[in-house]
Amino acid sequence: MNESNIESLSELEKASAELEEIYQRIRKADKAYHGRDDPDIADAEYDRLKSRAKEILKRFPELRSADSPNLNIGWPAREGFAKVAHAVKMLSLENAFKLEDVEKFDAGIRRFLGLGNDRVLEYLAEPKIDGLSLALRYENGKLVSAATRGDGSIGEDVTANARTIPDIPRSIDSAPEVLEVRGEIYMGRGDFQKLNEAQAKSGGKVFANPRNAAAGSLRVLDTAITRSRKLGYIPHGWGELSEQLAPTAAGAMEKLEEFGFKKNPNTRICRSLGDLAEHYSAVETMRSSLEYDIDGMVYKVNDLPLQERLGVRSTSPRWAISHKFSAETAWTRLEGIEIQVGRTGALSPVARLNPVNVGGVVVSNATLHNEDYIAGVDANGQPIRDGYDIRVGDWVELYRGGDVIPKISAVDPGKRPSDSKPFEFPEHCPKCNSRAVRPDGDAVRRCSGGLACPAQVAERLKHFVSKNAFDIEGLGDKQVEQFFEDDWIRQPSDIFTLEDNHAGGSEPLAEREGWGEKSASNLFQAIRDRVRIPMNRLLFALGIRHVGETVAARLSRHYGGWTEFESAIDAASDREGSEWNELVSVEGIGSVIAESLVATFQNERERTIIGNIVGRLEIEPMPEVASESPIAGKTLVFTGTMEAMTRSEAKARAEEAGAKVSGSVSSKTDLVVAGPGSGSKEKKARELGIKVIGELEWVGLVQK
Repeated sequence: MNESNIESLSELEKASAELEEIYQRIRKADKAYHGRDDPDIADAEYDRLKSRAKEILKRFPELRSADSPNLNIGWPAREGFAKVAHAVKMLSLENAFKLEDVEKFDAGIRRFLGLGNDRVLEYLAEPKIDGLSLALRYENGKLVSAATRGDGSIGEDVTANARTIPDIPRSIDSAPEVLEVRGEIYMGRGDFQKLNEAQAKSGGKVFANPRNAAAGSLRVLDTAITRSRKLGYIPHGWGELSEQLAPTAAGAMEKLEEFGFKKNPNTRICRSLGDLAEHYSAVETMRSSLEYDIDGMVYKVNDLPLQERLGVRSTSPRWAISHKFSAETAWTRLEGIEIQVGRTGALSPVARLNPVNVGGVVVSNATLHNEDYIAGVDANGQPIRDGYDIRVGDWVELYRGGDVIPKISAVDPGKRPSDSKPFEFPEHCPKCNSRAVRPDGDAVRRCSGGLACPAQVAERLKHFVSKNAFDIEGLGDKQVEQFFEDDWIRQPSDIFTLEDNHAGGSEPLAEREGWGEKSASNLFQAIRDRVRIPMNRLLFALGIRHVGETVAARLSRHYGGWTEFESAIDAASDREGSEWNELVSVEGIGSVIAESLVATFQNERERTIIGNIVGRLEIEPMPEVASESPIAGKTLVFTGTMEAMTRSEAKARAEEAGAKVSGSVSSKTDLVVAGPGSGSKEKKARELGIKVIGELEWVGLVQK
């Protein structure tokens, strides 16, 4: 992913493309972490992605959308459990990574409440346990339900499993009529090691870390499994209450301790930023000696009436913040560098290390980011690690902070072998030998093989059947992996021959483990139902780089049909002329996305695979939007300053009304909306005899 400085992202299209790629990675990580209890990226990398998205949205607020991962929490409750609606939404916490972030947090609270710097503001500081959030609801002192976070609004009912955990009281004397306790399910490090040893011996799943083990042990349908594993529970707050527990957060936590819950050790009240920093350092020092994993400290305004005044944002409270610990480090030998290929074709270098214990976790792999990072420079060509490159045989420093995949922070040049050589990054894909291309300004080199590259196929097949693409009922990630491994599906068009090849014969689907006549029949019918597909869903399903749902919809709306679109892309292959100019002028497309489209369709192997897909389908035009609107189906160009609404809102309103928005005026333009300061576009429109209207007239059209 190309991460140039935010200030240099002057073109909205580049910011939109990067943001869409970040969102895809965040959603994938959320599903792995919250949905499957099996994280696929490091915690620090996840935090970095969210931080990057926030920076982009700060510069380009028009890119905000309701389905942004930054505005959502967790992952929807999984199938197999009853659903529980949280009476009070379970929020997440904003992160602080350095003391300056905590100072900004404190200053923001004082500014919001109108408090001067001389006013003592108490914070309750407690270690942040790295576990699974669980809400316990008591009515008249009896435990009536236990629910996971889920997506923050609806969680999974794990009451039967929660009742087997010794730290969770079944009943509480003198409790409020309604009491919802919120806290963390965790597994101690010693118990985690014993569990993994037993799992390995029995051929069961070996868990990556104690958090995953705790989550996996709670979210099972067999309560005997939960009972057999030593899980703990420590509360950190509350949800719905029929009456307040105390006037302060510290007092409320003491009340929960009286009710029979464990208290989070090393919790204290801090009355200054100095106190917070001192306590943070003290707990970080003892971190590795604790019985369970923690990944930071949580600071909460202690005064509950002040918490009430501060309120909450869409996903996090204003009165609390999580201060993440700094990374843990260790030195070891770099044994080798391996190149992996991801779904988008990105060539990702991975360090193979002499195993070393980093913060209680044995580490043998680390990410190397990209070829610049290995060479010792950043995205702008400036030296990192004092300019030292990374070579096989080097003595390297690792760091992690609860991360799944650690990173290399330094190289010791004094221990470098005398015969070491700079690492040569491959210019061809190690899996399919296609050219690995690195576009100007991009930090990542990518395989150009596309769907013809076996390393990309499995992940792109999952994308092909995902919800907003073909959305084939009964064909999810698990089934795709199974069919791919068995060589039943090697490219998307094979999906549409599954019934021909495996309804009967020597390998009938119905006779496979986990399948039956009904489930196989239902899958074949679901596939037949998707033979007719709107063009925009097909375009999105192809997984072409930078072509997300919004771009696919704009292209489909602009070109109308697949044949017209395919012909236009072919005609634009020279990157010049009217068809290329038209392509880059489509609203939200531009040269980056246009280049990605042309390159994909010029690749012979990928073009063949796309042709095989198209040959199996009946591709329909994108469904019409607001067909009664007077601008439906027309091509609009906006120029000059919009005063009644922002340019982004005007474009969005036009698209909602079924219009096509272009960035340049041509003979295909139907209408130009000109605000104050319009120049060459309005002039060209009048020369071509195209209708030009002002913003007030435009607002009237939208209202119609």
